[in-house]
Amino acid sequence: MANYIHLPSGCPHVPKIDFTVSDSDYREGALRLLKELRPHWKPEEVTTQVFTDGITNKLIGCYTGDAMEDVVLVRIYGNKTELLVDREEELKSFRVLRSHGCAPQLYCTFNNGLCYEFMQGEALDPEHVCNPTISRLIARQLAKIHAIHAHNGWIPKSNLWAKMRKYFSLIPTEFQEEAVNARFRRDVPSPEVLEGEMSWMKEVLSNLQSPVVLCHNDLLCKNIIYNEKQGDLQFIDYEYSGYNYQAYDIGNHFNEFAGVNEVDYSLYPGRELQFQWLRSYLEAYKEHKGFSPEVTEKEVEVLYVQVNQFALASHFFWGLWALIQAKYSKIDFDFLGYAIVRLNQYFKMKAEVTALTLPK
Repeated sequence: MANYIHLPSGCPHVPKIDFTVSDSDYREGALRLLKELRPHWKPEEVTTQVFTDGITNKLIGCYTGDAMEDVVLVRIYGNKTELLVDREEELKSFRVLRSHGCAPQLYCTFNNGLCYEFMQGEALDPEHVCNPTISRLIARQLAKIHAIHAHNGWIPKSNLWAKMRKYFSLIPTEFQEEAVNARFRRDVPSPEVLEGEMSWMKEVLSNLQSPVVLCHNDLLCKNIIYNEKQGDLQFIDYEYSGYNYQAYDIGNHFNEFAGVNEVDYSLYPGRELQFQWLRSYLEAYKEHKGFSPEVTEKEVEVLYVQVNQFALASHFFWGLWALIQAKYSKIDFDFLGYAIVRLNQYFKMKAEVTALTLPK
């Protein structure tokens, strides 16, 4: 797949440590990395804390003392996640975002993960993202990322359809466990149905004229860190970042209002909240692009239609992703159930959002 992300000159070098952290003895592995990154830390004084919010990787926070002033995060990639994530692209995205003040400091990479700076603040929950103050900050921060010019003169194209096609080729055809396999056969549409929907989406959504921009592509609540004291927020986890349709990134975020562990699509933002969000976004996007920040009602309406139709592609993409995870992941999470929920929501939403029409 084409990689359009270009690192700006002067981008800090990120050291690579030739070491593999064992999933079963992560503390020992983390201490080995800290010997390089924080040589003055005494191993016996290092506290390691497992963060359990991720459903793809294992994340360990390492620090000394009680104040947690300097925390090194060690992220160990999940089993077979190289099938799902282009690690080279992730690294480029991370470094580009860092150079624009949109990401934490990246300390190093190692054979099966990376180490980076801990962002002070609180990982958000679904009840936070509909708060008007916080949602405006999210809209403005996403606009800042979307306005980054990181393609060195190329006219970037979205990798969405190629990635979706790749995921489709990797979905399991059966599961060994009888009960799981029965659920899979009963509740997941056939490959023929899924392939037909992919073709339909590519044809319809590609023609919505949504700009292709640098996207986060995985803006779930836990990937947003809000620092209430400073009144700002940052996004974390750039595994799926890359050039994509602007409306996909926003629609994907709106889908995440429903949460991950206990998904509730009644929390999907209504028209009024979306209009407020989209207006804040467009004002900031225009400012970052050097235009007048005035936004017309028609511009909001156009983006509203694009976003809600691209939300379909987000459901479908993560449905395929979860089917692959159901086969390979060792993390204790009902990936098959999650795939069924996302694909069901795709079909449930399809008629409603395709009835929306762009204003003349």
